Amino acid sequence: MADIACKTVYFAKPGPKNTEETLKLAKERAEELGIRNIIVASTTGETGAKASEVFKGYNLIVVSHVTGFKEPDSQEFLPKNRSIIENNGAKILTAAHAFGTLGRAVNKKFGTIQVDEIVANVLRLFGQGVKVACEISCMAADAGLIRTSEETIAVGGTMSGVDTAVVLGPTNTHAFFGLRIKEIVCKPHL
Repeated sequence: MADIACKTVYFAKPGPKNTEETLKLAKERAEELGIRNIIVASTTGETGAKASEVFKGYNLIVVSHVTGFKEPDSQEFLPKNRSIIENNGAKILTAAHAFGTLGRAVNKKFGTIQVDEIVANVLRLFGQGVKVACEISCMAADAGLIRTSEETIAVGGTMSGVDTAVVLGPTNTHAFFGLRIKEIVCKPHL
C-alpha cells in the first residue's frame, strides 16, 4: 500500500454534541475506503437510530449495554429505537462487555482490578471513545457479525452520543492483541 494522507478531526470537547459530525465523518471515510462494516455503540438506541439512517445499506451493527448494566433486570435500550434500527436493516447486538464483566464483578467484590480493566484503562489514554470502539469491534467479531479479515469503522463515545470513529482491523476478544487501530477519523482533543 502506498503512503496516504487523510484528515483527522479533533473535537474541542467530548460528548453527544459531536454525534452528527462523527457519523458524517465515519461515513465519508467508509466511502473513501470502501468499508461496508460499521459498528456503533448505543446505550438507549438513540445514537443507533441516527446511525441506521446514515448507514442504510451498510452492515451496521449497533452494540448495546447488557441487561442489568445499570440496575438489575433493566434494559436501557428503548423499544422505539430498536424498531427504527431494525426497520432500517441494521443489527443490534446485546452482549457482555469484552473488557469487563467478570473482571468488574471481581473488582466490586474484592476491590482488585483484573487484566481486562488494565487493557480498558490503557485504551482510555486515547479517550473513552477509542476504548469503546475497540471493545465493540471485539464483541461484534465474537458474535460473528463482522469478519476479522475485513476493515471496519467502529464508533464510540464519551458518556452519551458518539465522538470517536476509528478504522480498525477487528479481532475476537480472545485474540485481542491482533486488533489494529489503522486510522483515527475523529476524537475529542483531550
